[in-house]
Amino acid sequence: MSKRNSQTAKTAARERLRQERERQAKRDKVKRQVIVACSIVGVLAIAGGVGYAVVQANKPSHWEALKSAKVVAPANTTGTDGTTVVIGKSTAKKTLKVYEDPRCPICAQFEQTVGTTVKKDIDDGKFKIQYIGGTFIDGDQLGKGTIGTRGEGSKNAMSAMGAALNVSPEAFLEYKSALYSKQWHPDETSDKFKGRDYLLKVADTVPALKNSTAFQNAVKNGTYDAWALAMSKTFDTNKDGVTGTPSFVMNGKVLTTSAGNPPMTVGEFTSLVDAALKA
Repeated sequence: MSKRNSQTAKTAARERLRQERERQAKRDKVKRQVIVACSIVGVLAIAGGVGYAVVQANKPSHWEALKSAKVVAPANTTGTDGTTVVIGKSTAKKTLKVYEDPRCPICAQFEQTVGTTVKKDIDDGKFKIQYIGGTFIDGDQLGKGTIGTRGEGSKNAMSAMGAALNVSPEAFLEYKSALYSKQWHPDETSDKFKGRDYLLKVADTVPALKNSTAFQNAVKNGTYDAWALAMSKTFDTNKDGVTGTPSFVMNGKVLTTSAGNPPMTVGEFTSLVDAALKA
């Protein structure tokens, strides 16, 4: 091989090597760009996910959002936001205020023991009742605008009771009695009333509600959820000094036994009410 041919071959080899290095450099550059691009997309995706999570976490809950919602009041109510619920004959001269929380176990005990007597007294025109419902067992303090973290059962049950009241006062009383019955009322630590299906199951025991599509839809759709909050606020801001349930007020006076407790027997209830009716 001549020196010339040898030199030409070397030059050609160096050129091929140079070109291959350039091609490899271009490939490496493209690879780096792809990696950077993917990294940016990944960071953006993570940031977007974190941003979405933050937004979701800061969204008001269903009940929080309802604090400023327009209230749909049930039929058979009066007053601001339909929070005055008075049931009984118009000829009854006096009204017994009844303060209760749907999840309250003592309220359930009272209803199971004295409820029939109360219903008879209402039917006989002995007195009217004004129902004031609270949701403090859910941990709510609606007087302060606070939605609690101990459940939703009181609020959901109150909303369902509003749907029953929309059907009729009688349906309301029967449904309230069913909710407080031994068969259906849960332990205070159990939030069974949170389930709307459970509330509808209880309602199936009330003839006026069992086949009522309007009632069922109102419960499923939460039609009276905002009303439940408004009622709870009425409980929290009451002027009778009531802070617990059950409580009974007539003539502006809380009716209690000599021990300072609410009446829990037919005898105690009748004695206290009769004395208040004469006052």
